[in-house]
Amino acid sequence: MTTILALLLIVAMIATLFMLIRGVVAFLKTTEADLNAQGSGPSQSALRQNKAMMGRIFFQGVAIIIAALLLLLSR
Repeated sequence: MTTILALLLIVAMIATLFMLIRGVVAFLKTTEADLNAQGSGPSQSALRQNKAMMGRIFFQGVAIIIAALLLLLSR
C-alpha cells in the first residue's frame, strides 16, 4: 500500500512541476497588447496563466494529502 502511495506521490509531484513550467511559459508569452487591453475582460494569456496556477494548486494539494497518508501509515 505504501509503495502505491509513494508512486502516486511522485506522479503528483511531477504533475505539479509540469503545471508550474506551463504557467511560467504562459507568463513569458504575455505580450504588451495583452497588458494594455482594457475593458475586454481577461486576456487569453491571463486565462492560461490562471488555469495553470489552479492546476498547480490542485496537484500540490493532492501531493500533500498523499504525503500525510504516507506519514500516517508509516507509524
